[in-house]
Amino acid sequence: MRVDRVPVIISEADDPRIAAFRDVKERDLTGRQGRFIVEGTVVLRMLAAAHVKGDAFEAESILILENRLAGVEDILAQFPAEVPVYVAKASVLDAIVGFHLHRGILALGKRKTSSGMVDTIRQLPASSLVLAGCGISNHDNLGAMFRNAAAFYADAVFLDATCCDPLYRKSLRVSVGSVLSVPYHRGGGAIEMLETLAAEGFDIWSLSPAGTTEIRQIPASHRMALVIGTEGDGLPQAVLSRFHTARISQSPQLDSLNAGTAAGLALYQMAAAMERL
Repeated sequence: MRVDRVPVIISEADDPRIAAFRDVKERDLTGRQGRFIVEGTVVLRMLAAAHVKGDAFEAESILILENRLAGVEDILAQFPAEVPVYVAKASVLDAIVGFHLHRGILALGKRKTSSGMVDTIRQLPASSLVLAGCGISNHDNLGAMFRNAAAFYADAVFLDATCCDPLYRKSLRVSVGSVLSVPYHRGGGAIEMLETLAAEGFDIWSLSPAGTTEIRQIPASHRMALVIGTEGDGLPQAVLSRFHTARISQSPQLDSLNAGTAAGLALYQMAAAMERL
């Protein structure tokens, strides 16, 4: 699909048409009522792909630095004509967002649908690999977990209610837009989430430095779930005592890895065991 459009020039930071882009960092903290901000070329391209697919996410408007416009015309052409593209000079753009936006590319997106956990599971293929997060509060780690999930053929990500929002701007950026391509569900308690996965036929493997099985020894099964806990405290004992536990062998000089790195290493091994690599 190729859409020819005339960008709308924004010359004043208080123009009401770009109100959703004002004070980006402050709005990151206060929330956007179901909307989210996409930043940078790579994530904009992922939003375009998600919009074309049409089932979960859509773009509402786009704001571009004037000297970046020519370089993203191919991406902008993928959005429907009704999605407005606003263009501003650097000084105006910086005044709008509240800081120097060196990437010069923003879009406002919306999550259209959000399925329940069981419905999300039942949309997965019969043979599935999923990643589950419990208490992930660091947006960089969460973004990295989604990026690893996409890289190592995970079919979905499940997060308990204490995890931070994957649609937070920094998580989206670190995930290189994978939050928009990997199905996910967020909500409920950790035990409830994992027991639901178990009831749907998943072998649950909880990652911990004290895990009983080294990740290279995890046996392949038809459905597998890798569970990652927050840095520092890790997974609660209630999880570790109820499900299989696995560990990543490493130097005794360091007792753990960050959640993003650990998820990548373990997902690689599990995907290989399932012959997905």
